[in-house]
Amino acid sequence: MPTFHGFLYVLVVVGVLHSAVIIVSAQRSSNRTSPWQTLSGDAPLVLARGGFSGIFPAYSESAYTLASLLSLPNVVFWCNVQLTKDGAGICLSDLLLNNNTNIEQVRVNDSKTYSVNGVPTTGWFSIDYTLADLQANFTLIQGLFNRPPYLDGAAILSVENVGGPLKPPSFWLNIQHDAFFTQHNLSMRSYVLSVSRRVIVNYVSSPEVGFLRSIAARFKGSKTKLVFSFPIAVDTEPTTNQSYSSLLKNLTFIKTFASGIIVPKSYIWPVNIGLYLQPHTSLVSDAHKEGLEVFASEFANDIPFSYNYSFDPKVEYLSFVDNGDFSVDGVLSDFPMTPSLAIDCFSHMSKNSSRTGTLKVISHNGASGIYPGSTDLAYDQAVEDGVDYIDCSVQMTSDGIPVCLSSINLLDYTTVAQSPFSSLTLTIPELKTGIFTFNLAWKDIQTLKPAISNPSKAYALFRYPAHKNDGSFMSLADFLTFAKSKTLSGVLISIENAAYLAEKQGLDITGAVLDTLSKSGYDNQTSQKVIIQSTDKAVLTKFKEQTKYNLMYMVGEDIGGADNSSIGDIKSFANSVAISKASVYTDDSLFLTGATNIVTKLHSANLTVYVYLFRNEFDSIAYDFFADPVADINSYVLGVGIDGLITDYPGTAVTYTRNQCLKRAVTPTYMRPIGPGQLLQAITSLPPADAPSPILTDGDVSEPPLPAVSKQGQLDNVPAATPSSPPNGHPRNAVCIFLSSLSIILASIFMF
Repeated sequence: MPTFHGFLYVLVVVGVLHSAVIIVSAQRSSNRTSPWQTLSGDAPLVLARGGFSGIFPAYSESAYTLASLLSLPNVVFWCNVQLTKDGAGICLSDLLLNNNTNIEQVRVNDSKTYSVNGVPTTGWFSIDYTLADLQANFTLIQGLFNRPPYLDGAAILSVENVGGPLKPPSFWLNIQHDAFFTQHNLSMRSYVLSVSRRVIVNYVSSPEVGFLRSIAARFKGSKTKLVFSFPIAVDTEPTTNQSYSSLLKNLTFIKTFASGIIVPKSYIWPVNIGLYLQPHTSLVSDAHKEGLEVFASEFANDIPFSYNYSFDPKVEYLSFVDNGDFSVDGVLSDFPMTPSLAIDCFSHMSKNSSRTGTLKVISHNGASGIYPGSTDLAYDQAVEDGVDYIDCSVQMTSDGIPVCLSSINLLDYTTVAQSPFSSLTLTIPELKTGIFTFNLAWKDIQTLKPAISNPSKAYALFRYPAHKNDGSFMSLADFLTFAKSKTLSGVLISIENAAYLAEKQGLDITGAVLDTLSKSGYDNQTSQKVIIQSTDKAVLTKFKEQTKYNLMYMVGEDIGGADNSSIGDIKSFANSVAISKASVYTDDSLFLTGATNIVTKLHSANLTVYVYLFRNEFDSIAYDFFADPVADINSYVLGVGIDGLITDYPGTAVTYTRNQCLKRAVTPTYMRPIGPGQLLQAITSLPPADAPSPILTDGDVSEPPLPAVSKQGQLDNVPAATPSSPPNGHPRNAVCIFLSSLSIILASIFMF
C-alpha cells in the first residue's frame, strides 16, 4: 500500500500559510455589500466529492486531506454513504464495491445480483461484508480509466473516520439508496440519526422523498440541512412513484421537507447533442424564490464538457456562479481546487481588469484552440482575448508569396485531401510525405478550407466541431495590415525550412519576409515590436545583420539543460529563447519528477525565456497540476519565473494575469505554484521512465549560413496549379511518391 506521509507533510506546511489567507480574506470581505446572487448572499460553497477524487481514489484519507489544503477554507467533504453487513457506514462512490475498490480482483467469485430500484444489478455489494472485513482485505482504487492508477491502495474509511479525525470544515452525507438497504433489513435512517450524534453532520441529501421526510422532524431546528437530490439516470422517485421531472416542477412541495436541492449541472445549463450550451433554465431563480438553495453536481476537469468553455474548467464554474443572472449555492466537484480559485480569484472580473506582472502572451497560430489555426477568425479571437503578440508561421507558395499557414504540409491543417490537388502528394526526405505549400499558387491555396487541429482526439476531445472548417487564410502582408490596426504589443514571425526552400525550391523565404515587413511599414513604426522566431541560427543571424528586430531562438526539442557554450552562442544572435514545457519540468508518465535549471541559466545570460506549448486540454497537463490549465500556467510563471508563453488558448493565459489572487499580499494555496515531485512521493511504482532529455550543446545550435537561392530550383519547381488542371510536374531534387486520392481522403477523415 502506498505511503503518503512525505506528500502530506508538504501539504501541511502549505496549510500553515492557508490559515493566514483565511484571516486576510475575512478582513477583505467584511463590511461590504455581497456581490453574490446565492440565496444567502454568501460565496458559493465547494463540495469535494470524496475529497480530491480527480487525483487520489475517491473517499481516501489523502483525497480528503488534499481537498482541505487546496480548497476554500469552508470546503465541504462529501461522503456517499453505504451500509455494511453489520450496519456500519462507509464512504464509497457507489453501491457496487467493484467501482471504487479492488474487491473484484481479490474475491473473484463473490459477485451477486440484487434488485436496485427494480433493476437487476450484478456486482459486489457492501451488504455482504462487515466493516472489519472491508478495511482489512480491500483497498480503494480510481474509478475512471483516464485517471492514474498509480495512487491506488488507500484504506476504506468509515463515516466516523472521515467526520472525526479528518476534521472536515463541513460534512455532507449523501444517501443514495435507502430503499435498497431497507429491503435488506438495514436502516439508513437509524444510522444517520446515530452517527449525527457522534460527528458533526452539516448536510444530508437523498433522492428519496420518503427518507428525507422520515428524518426531517429529528433535524428540525438543528444546523443540519436536508437536501433533495435529483439523480441522472433514474426516472421515477421510488417512495412517491412520481417522476423526478414532475417533482422538479413542484418546488413548493420539496420545501416542506428540504432546505435545498442538488441537481446535475445540465438541469441549469443544458447542452445539445453536439455539446454546445443552450440557454440556461430558470431553475435556480425559481428555487431561490421558494427559499431553496441550489447545488450543481457532475463537475470534473478531466471529462468532456461543453465546447463553449474552451476546455477551461474555470470558465464552466464561472458560468454557474458569476453569470450576472444567478449563482448556484454550491458546486460538487472531483477537483475542488478549480472551483475554489474560480470563486475566489476569477469571479466578478471584467476584460478591463488590470493585469498583474509582466507575463507576455503569444498566440500559436492565433487562437487555434477555438478556430482553425492561422485564419482570420483565429487571429480575431486572439486579439479579442487580449493577446500581446499574434503570430504568423510563414510558408511560401509556388508563386513566391509568403503566407501564414500552420504547416508547410497542407495535409496537416487544410482540406487539400478532398480537393482536386490531392494527387500532388510527394515524399521529400527533408519534409516527409505531404502536399506542400510550394506546390500550389496562393490563389489555389485560397480555394482550400482550413481544418482545425485536434491534438487530443485520442481522449475524444475535439475542438469546436462547429468551427472545424471556418475562416480564411491570410498572406503575410494581409496579416501585418490586420495587426497594425489592432492594439497589440507586436507580432511574431516564425520562419522554418529556409535552407531547403532556398536550395531545393528556389524560394527566398527570409528575403520575402524582410521585403513584406518593410513594405508594411514595420521598419520604421515603433508602436508594435517584431519578433522573428526560428529554430535555425542562420535565419536569425541574417535578420540580425539586416534589421533591429527582436530575435527568438526556438529550441525544437525537449532538453534537460544547456551548457554554457550553447547559451553563449544563442546570446550572440538572439534576444530571447523559446523552450518546451518538458524542458522546464521533467516528468515520468505525466507525474513531475523535478525542475531543470534552464530558465535560471538563460536569465543569467540576460535572455528572455518563453515556454511552449500551452493547451487547455487535460491530457496535455501534468497530473501535478490537476487537469487545470490555470494551475499549469501558474506553476511556470510563479514557480520558475518565465517571461512569456506561447499558447493555443490566449484567452486563458490573459485571464490568468488578471486574477485577483495575484494582487494579494498572501497568495491562497490554490493559487500557489505546485512544486514538482510531490505526487511522485505517493507512488510505489511507475512504468519504465523514458531516457532523460539531452543537454543542449554548442553543436546543437551551430548551423551553416543559409545557402544561396537556387535559380535551377526555380526553373524546376512545380508550376502553379488550377482546380481544373492540376500540374503533373515535380521538383527534380525530390523523391516523389504519388498516393491515391482515396488513401489521402481516408487519412484525412481520421486526421480531422
